[in-house]
Amino acid sequence: MVFAVQRFPKPEFETGYLQPGTLLPSPRAEILAAMDVAILVLALSVISWIVLKKRSRKGVFWMSLFSLIYFGFYREGCVCSIGSIQNITLALFDHTFILPLTVIAFFIIPLIFTLFFGRTFCAGVCPFGALQDLVAFRPQKLGSRLNAVLGMVPYIYLGLAILYAATGTDFIICRYDPFVGIFRFNASFGMFVFAGILLISGIFIARPYCRFLCPYGVLLNWVSRFSRRHITITPAECIQCRLCEDSCPYDAIDIPVTTKDPENRKIRVKKLIWISLLIPFLTFAGGWTGSRLHITLAGVNSKVRLAEEILTPAAGQGQPESLGLTAYKSSGKAAEEVYSEASEILDRFYNGGWILGGFIGLVFGWVIAERMLSKWHTDYIPNKGACYSCARCVDFCPVKTDLSEIKHEKT
Repeated sequence: MVFAVQRFPKPEFETGYLQPGTLLPSPRAEILAAMDVAILVLALSVISWIVLKKRSRKGVFWMSLFSLIYFGFYREGCVCSIGSIQNITLALFDHTFILPLTVIAFFIIPLIFTLFFGRTFCAGVCPFGALQDLVAFRPQKLGSRLNAVLGMVPYIYLGLAILYAATGTDFIICRYDPFVGIFRFNASFGMFVFAGILLISGIFIARPYCRFLCPYGVLLNWVSRFSRRHITITPAECIQCRLCEDSCPYDAIDIPVTTKDPENRKIRVKKLIWISLLIPFLTFAGGWTGSRLHITLAGVNSKVRLAEEILTPAAGQGQPESLGLTAYKSSGKAAEEVYSEASEILDRFYNGGWILGGFIGLVFGWVIAERMLSKWHTDYIPNKGACYSCARCVDFCPVKTDLSEIKHEKT
């Protein structure tokens, strides 16, 4: 009986009717869903061991290939940790929405592993990252400034995804997912072109989706900064050979700052004063801008669009009537009720616009602050937030053994 949900086919019509596309896969039996969670935990455990203990780039490659086959093509990219952000958000704002335990597990478990071991989920478990990593044949560096500018996009994407999910408008992460259509072999022409552009550019710009679009990567970035253990370039003390300096295609290696006090006290105090004034200003300015854009942002909501069509019918302007307006006319629903619902949605977008804009302004201010303030360190070390734990840099380090461990074993 646990496999019964798998066997019912879709209804067939003799009128030429075509089944509409869906953002979600077919229902899955509970035992199979539990198996997906178990395989996720196992895969995260294996990749964390490969990265931290074995320090093997080859092991990461084979694990990525497995994840691409299982979580990508076999599971068709769903349940997806990236898209689960929307499910979690909708469940928090809509008590009628039933949140499956599998979705909760796929959202939380990678974050837990990241807190302990760094972004090993990105290294070899996420099928999106695995697909891009396999095509990164000639990755080139983009430079810190361009990375900082493009790195703002995932924060904007995350904020919009949460806003649209919280208002019940849409799941934009799933709707504009570039790779799920490839995994399911049913991508629209536009999404197929988008995915093709990402993969072709991924030959020269490593992991473009992960670095400059992925909203879940923002959460992993935050959590990884506090990770208990994290991959290191060398298993022992850095010998400053500089062989790893250009090994990371993601610009995730922090170059040593050898001077402990690179600037005098007065200059640093002035920078701190400017930052303390700049961040609140950018946060308020972003929030105000977001609130001004709330009508534009709410324009994609079905209830808001319906209210606009009732006020200004498209049929009177020579345009065909929408299906939503046709359904409204046949429902007998009062126009005042539609206006009231649309007004409530607009109010939620107004408040959400303040939060979204303030969040983006805060992040922008924080990025500026990080670039203004240098941190003193003497080794080449992976940036905990930006590092994908792919182990590419490990192969460039000539130090292969920690001498302290050898001495400990001898004693």
